[in-house]
Amino acid sequence: MRIDVITLFPGFIENCAKVGVVGRARERGLVEIATWNPRDFATDNYRSADDRCYGGGPGVVMMIDPLRKALANVRQASGSAAGKAIYLSPQGARLDQAKVEALAQRDHLILLCGRYEGVDERFIEHAVEEEISIGDYVLSGGELAAAILIDAVGRLQDGVLHDAESAQQDSFSDGLLDCPHYTRPERHEWGVVPAVLTSGDHAAIARWRQKQALGRTWLRRPDLLDRLALDKKQRALLDEFRREHEHKPSDESSGE
Repeated sequence: MRIDVITLFPGFIENCAKVGVVGRARERGLVEIATWNPRDFATDNYRSADDRCYGGGPGVVMMIDPLRKALANVRQASGSAAGKAIYLSPQGARLDQAKVEALAQRDHLILLCGRYEGVDERFIEHAVEEEISIGDYVLSGGELAAAILIDAVGRLQDGVLHDAESAQQDSFSDGLLDCPHYTRPERHEWGVVPAVLTSGDHAAIARWRQKQALGRTWLRRPDLLDRLALDKKQRALLDEFRREHEHKPSDESSGE
């Protein structure tokens, strides 16, 4: 996969793309990431890429032509016009795992990072194919959102993760939150690892993990369950979790 990022702060993207899973994927040639600064395509001595808003008001807006030239150079460098141009914007559709998985299937993404009051609407109308938001809040710019999208999409590329099943077991991959996870030591002053996880019974472990995923989703994100069509087995596991949760000792019984 190739990901091009149009940004006024290329150093931010470059630094994020050096570490962790994406950094390793980049080193191995599984993900290619390039950055493009609109100021490099400005025509004045000040390398202007933004100007004041028409109609007045505070702030400035990113200009059409530096962005247009940057985009043209991206397509020329990639050798393809098929790259999907995405504007990271709080006005876009909310990013979720289903969207991440769809984008991960593409060969080329072009991410536009806005700054200040945003981007000239005419550029969005003519050059952007989709607007994506990472949440209902406003950031100083689109770079953080782009870094999040790069990480989410990059880790799904073939060969990036050491264990291919790791991505399949993530939260949201099947519409549910992930189950709890534990590691050494088995016994600690803060608690003991559930016995089923040390039993060696793989069927029982799988059943426990599915029940915990269903139960955790019910407790923390019941809205996700509303979107799912649970089968008979899943409904039985969820009912079992609910009963156990209802009979779980309260803090009062422990004298706290």
